[in-house]
Amino acid sequence: MRPALLNPLFASVATLPGVGPKAAAHFERLVGEAGKGARVLDLLFHLPYAVIDRSARPRLSEALRDTIVTVTVRVDEHRPAPSGRSKAPYRVLCSDETGDLTLIFFGGVRQRLEKLLPIGEIRVVSGKLETWDGRLQMVHPDRVLDLRAAETMAAFEPVYGLTEGLFPATVARAAAAALDRTPTLPEWQDPSWLARQRLPSFGDALRTLHQPRSADDVAPLGPARKRLAYDEVLASQLALLLVRQRMKKAAGRSQAGDGRIVSKLLGSLPYSLTGAQARAVEEIKGDLAAPERMLRLLQGDVGAGKTVVALLALASVVEAGHQGALMAPTEILARQHYDRLKPLAEAAGMRVALLTGRDTGAAREKILASVAAGQVDIAFGTHALFQEGVEFHDLGLAVVDEQHRFGVHQRLALSRKGEAVDVLVMTATPIPRTLVLSYFGDMDVSVLRDKPAGRQPIDTRAVSLDRLDEVVDAVGRAVEGGARVYWVCPLVEESEELDVAAASDRFETLRRRFGERVGLVHGKMKGKEKDAAMGAFARGETTILVATTVIEVGVDVPEATVMVIEHAERFGLAQLHQLRGRVGRGSGRSTCLLLYKSGLGETARARIDTMRRTEDGFEIAEEDLKLRGEGDVLGTRQSGMPGFKLAIPDMHGELLQAARDDARLVLERDPDLVSERGQALRVLLYLFERDEAARLIRAG
Repeated sequence: MRPALLNPLFASVATLPGVGPKAAAHFERLVGEAGKGARVLDLLFHLPYAVIDRSARPRLSEALRDTIVTVTVRVDEHRPAPSGRSKAPYRVLCSDETGDLTLIFFGGVRQRLEKLLPIGEIRVVSGKLETWDGRLQMVHPDRVLDLRAAETMAAFEPVYGLTEGLFPATVARAAAAALDRTPTLPEWQDPSWLARQRLPSFGDALRTLHQPRSADDVAPLGPARKRLAYDEVLASQLALLLVRQRMKKAAGRSQAGDGRIVSKLLGSLPYSLTGAQARAVEEIKGDLAAPERMLRLLQGDVGAGKTVVALLALASVVEAGHQGALMAPTEILARQHYDRLKPLAEAAGMRVALLTGRDTGAAREKILASVAAGQVDIAFGTHALFQEGVEFHDLGLAVVDEQHRFGVHQRLALSRKGEAVDVLVMTATPIPRTLVLSYFGDMDVSVLRDKPAGRQPIDTRAVSLDRLDEVVDAVGRAVEGGARVYWVCPLVEESEELDVAAASDRFETLRRRFGERVGLVHGKMKGKEKDAAMGAFARGETTILVATTVIEVGVDVPEATVMVIEHAERFGLAQLHQLRGRVGRGSGRSTCLLLYKSGLGETARARIDTMRRTEDGFEIAEEDLKLRGEGDVLGTRQSGMPGFKLAIPDMHGELLQAARDDARLVLERDPDLVSERGQALRVLLYLFERDEAARLIRAG
């Protein structure tokens, strides 16, 4: 149960004074989340990104041009637009003892302006001061106030992100009302750390950000924002370590194999393991032999050989008399792992089976029965492997491929499929260090940076779509020379909004040129159709495969040496890197052509330049984080994993390690969070909606 103390923060924005039904609907769009609506907390966490400085209050003769100023003037004369000239502005002439100022209003209504600026009255006016034809003017002033109202005008005004229908003043008023609703919360941070870092309390930090007194108050690295960012990353690290503690507490078991199957596998490989692969295998063996549960992330760049490491880990568990499971995010990938590893596994004496959502009826029942009876050593499949109704005889190790598609909930669900199941998760998306801590802080990490021997660098070139005919000719020459080509398009169907060649249209145009040698695969095809298209390409029956991003992760055809990515400017860096990684997997030289529409924006140009400069996935991941932010880098905007609202990973990265160390120390001293600080940290977990972790404490 969430502490009652927090209830005011989780109330609807509509309960705030001055927020009527119409404004509440706009706030839903601005800060609301699906299924939760817009709450007071969401508004408080919608932080201003800049400040308007209205503190300059000069006399007119001293005022700086082209800056925002606040001046006190007398209203001298109104000059409405001449009749018949609707586009001419309405002018109000004002002055102080040092000079004159004209206020300009386009489309100004005389009655309203005469009421706002009565002749002979003193008014305080704030806005951008300009000169036109040698005269001082202010076009549509931001503020026009009488002397009494001006006394309460903030010298520094927060600037918020807005949505249609919401005005800056509306958001500022609602934020002020939300601050008034904020209860005094217990201090969950270590007081000596706060003092060393010179950080304010949680409540003071919120107030500073929403009611700034200088531009520095809202700076990302200023004390107020840093305090809230640290609160958020501490909640995140504490939650991840509680999940880890829970999984470790459920007693593990030693699964030390005798090496007989692993030796056979190593002997049958056509190459030696890289140094990084050998290290990862040893780390995993150590985890398997230990009495605690393994929870390890195997992170490797494209083509670094994670799958072989996973097979050797599964073999160790089978040697110890238990079963293994390898789960992939798509049927194509699950089938590919199965097809690739089955001959190696069976040659070493292991029994394997494939289970996907496509298996039905008697065939499915037969596979399920053999898994439950222990007649299958390694089961390959999609997420169908951890659904209800799939029972293992004795599951010892679960391997999850492309981990970022599966959250903490799925990690827990998978581990419940057997007694003390060890978990190894793999990703071919190199993840920046700060995000490894943020999202996978409950895991130990092994990294594969080396590429297998014999891999050649990929020649990456950027080509304007204006030269499409030349690219098609070059593809024709490559195919005649025996190459196989991927041609990736971003969309399946024509869209009026996006000027992108659809995959089906590109397939038709290429087929008119190259005939039956062109194949097509996209996400709307049935599983069997996808497999048939991929199989035909892998066997060389088709030599050009037009595809959407279904081929992004893991698809492996060593004979493919050319990758064409159409409208490359529409893809993220990590996606471009993954797609490029589908070639360069054999010993032949490979080429990647990034086709872009002319008139590239700054971000798109930076992405394409990075792709041309480097093939290092870890360097690319750090660059992607700077360009896009963490939710997009991990693909979690869509998958519902908790991105950060207050912390900016590339700016607040150093806070993650401090939070990690603090959370670890807290749980060593107070594993059930019962001390005074422990109780306050429970409030923190609920505040940042890490309810699942808070429940784990109670569940023991």
